[in-house]
Amino acid sequence: MIRRANAADAPALLKLMRQLAMFEGYADRFAVTESDLIERGLSTSSDAQFVAWVVEASSELIGYAVTYVIPFTFDLRPTVVLKELFVCEGAREGGYGKELFAAVVNYARDIDARLVRWQVLPSNEMAKEFYRRNGGEVDAGWESWVLEVR
Repeated sequence: MIRRANAADAPALLKLMRQLAMFEGYADRFAVTESDLIERGLSTSSDAQFVAWVVEASSELIGYAVTYVIPFTFDLRPTVVLKELFVCEGAREGGYGKELFAAVVNYARDIDARLVRWQVLPSNEMAKEFYRRNGGEVDAGWESWVLEVR
């Protein structure tokens, strides 16, 4: 079952987020805590910094998606940024990733967003194929740049 995450999901969601951090190679810098998740998005506060969806199977969380919204760009419509989408390795063939992605797209439609944006590790061919199968395409018009601020 796909549903919006809530404060009670914080411990299990954090565990999944740590798994993704290990997979993507930043576990040594991972700083999120349960209280951060609750304070920044899983509480009932109206100033949430993110929205998350979870996959629950047999009373256990096996996947999640985290988004945040850029309120407007040139056309005054929001952009939904898919920050993370992760499904446990043993559950990846169950269609849960597709359901999570659909929940994100539906959320974008609900808030009248123009785009859903996300990034994929260049080496993650499985993720690239997943997104292609689900209608995603590389945005060749833009390059991803960063400046690390210390």
